[in-house]
Parts: sequence; C-alpha cells; structure tokens
Amino acid sequence: MMKHSYLTREHEIFRTALRKFLQKEAVPFYEEWEQNRIIPREFWDKLGNEGFLCPYVDEKYGGLGVDFGYSVIIIEELEKVGSSLVGVALHNDIVVPYLTAYANEEQKMEWLPKCISGEYISAVAMTEPGAGSDLANIKTTAVKEGDYYIVNGEKTFITNGILSDLIIIAVKTDTTIRPAHKGISLLVVEKDTVGFSRGKKLNKVGLHSQDTAELIFQDAKVPVKNLLGEEGKGFYYLMEKLQQERLVVALEALVSAEEMLKVTTEYVKSRKAFGKSIAGFQNTQFKLVELATEIEIGRTFIEDLIYKHMEGINVVKQVSMAKWWITDLGKKVASECLQLHGGYGYMEEYEIARRFRDIQIMSIYAGTNEIMKTIIAKQMGLN
Repeated sequence: MMKHSYLTREHEIFRTALRKFLQKEAVPFYEEWEQNRIIPREFWDKLGNEGFLCPYVDEKYGGLGVDFGYSVIIIEELEKVGSSLVGVALHNDIVVPYLTAYANEEQKMEWLPKCISGEYISAVAMTEPGAGSDLANIKTTAVKEGDYYIVNGEKTFITNGILSDLIIIAVKTDTTIRPAHKGISLLVVEKDTVGFSRGKKLNKVGLHSQDTAELIFQDAKVPVKNLLGEEGKGFYYLMEKLQQERLVVALEALVSAEEMLKVTTEYVKSRKAFGKSIAGFQNTQFKLVELATEIEIGRTFIEDLIYKHMEGINVVKQVSMAKWWITDLGKKVASECLQLHGGYGYMEEYEIARRFRDIQIMSIYAGTNEIMKTIIAKQMGLN
C-alpha cells in the first residue's frame, strides 16, 4: 500500500485512536445493526464525544480545526468496518460543509456545535420521485409568507432520512425563471418543523443498517432565517460541493475494493480443492493479480486527487473520472471475489456477500456514472 503523501504523524495517531474506538464500538455490533436495519443514535453520540464528527470545523464552533486528511482517515476506517456507515461520511464531509461555506454567523453558532457533538445528525435532500440527476426539474416549492417559507413536495432516497435532525433541502423559490436552475434555493429544515414528516424507511438491496427514507412536506413552515446563503443560488452551491462529495464516494468504493481483495486472498489460501489450496491455481492467481493491479492504480489516482483537492485545485474532471472508474471497478472486484469464494460467497455469513450487495449503489448515487461521463465529455470540449 502506498503511503499517503498528505498525512503526518498526528494524522496516524488519530487513525490509531479511531481504529481502536471502532473495534470496541462498531465491529462487535455491526451485524446486529444490519439485521435491525438501523445504526443506533448512541453510536453517533460516541463519535461526537471522541471528536470524530466534522473535525475540520473551526474550534470556535467546537471542532478541531484540522485539514481534510482527518476526514479521509474517518472515511477509510468506517468503510473498513462496513459500507452502511456511509451516513457518517455524508454528515461530516457532504452536508456540514454546506453550513461552513454558506451559513451566516448566527446559523453557524446555532447548528455547527450540535453537528459536531452528535446531537444533530444531518442530511441533504435533492432527489425527488421524478427528479434525480436532472436537478433543475425538481418540483418541491417554497413560497415566502411573512417570516416563513411554505414548503410543498417530496424527497426520496435520502441518506440519514430517518435519524436526521437537520436537513438541507433543494427547493424552487422561483418557478417562472429561465433557465429553471436559477430558481433553486437551499433551506435548512429542522426535525420538529410543522408540516414536515418522514415516509417509510426504504428497503434497499444493500446498506441495510444505513437509514434511507422519503421526506414529505405538506405546507411545511420553514423560517425565512433558515435560508442557506442567497435565494436562487442553490444550484450553484450544490455544484460547488459536488467535487468533494464524489471524491468521498470514490474513496469509499476503493477502500471497499481493497477490503474485498484482502478477505478473498485470505479465503483462497485456506480453501482446498483437488488436494491443494485454491490459491495455487493459476486462474486464481491471475484473477487476484489483475484486481490488485487495478486497485493499486485506483489508489495512486485517488491519493493524487485528495492532495490536489486539499490544495484547493479544481479537479472536477479527474474526480468525475475517479468516481465512475473506481465504483465500476468496485463492482467488478465484488463479482470476481464472490466467484472465487464459490458457493460460500453466496452465503450471508461471509463478508463478500454483504460487500457485493453494498457496492452496487456507489455507481448510482452522488451522480450516476453516466452523468460523470457527460461531465467529462463537456470538460473535454466534446459538446
């Protein structure tokens, strides 16, 4: 494994502490969480108490004021335990950065300390039953009436949808403006908002303990002071933050691939067929060598992107490449590794079965891989 160029001794001390914490507080309970289809709030509280939520936030709000390298460590170590912990990375590195970037001082003082302590779990709601990748086509509206926006609409496939206390929602504050994306604004909805309710917890193919839900707004009263940034700027805010979101997903997929390769390599060494270890067969060796090579290429690519991202360089094109290529690679690794497990790979008690299910969504969320390719095509001047 190559050494992370952006990590210092302090980062590695942090990793050791986090790994020890997860061995005690997550690993022994993970299968139970998967069966119960939820990660308990107490786990979030413990993460907050130990400083593992939003460590990059400024110290005056209760954060540690550290760099993105600490987030990388949290993402990697959580993914090693299991992909259903993606809700933590979403909270840390996808939702809360909207608050640090676009919230006013009063909003920051109100919300950030609670996000850091674990009192507030956050979510971001863009997707609707009829609008996924086509964000400009959202139908949820927010009409200003006095001190409130009256919000009507539905959101779906919302990560942290059941547990969330603070939800950033994309709404249309102007339905007449053209192009339509100029009418999108971001509002922050708190859990006890009148007119806001949660639909059913969605039953997914994978990520079983990660809570995903529908959100329903029926004349929901959201205070005007909960507007994030400026009206009509929501689409641009979302676009600005997608580089980091897609980098997070690519990294999660890569770590999952690394873990699948590791468990499969161990398995084929111990499994016997025709009087010898499966690892001794040329087909097994070639398959694992090919996967190991591609994973190593993926790791080299992503390390470079993380470094550039931390330096503030625009790498939207390369991050889009990493997101599609590494998530597709993850699905390939899952399929090949399950095959190498034989019949046991199809048994739920083997980790490869769970990872095979969990990896499938990564090529879909944070922008489908097809959307990634259209972004790259545009950056290449092809349309």
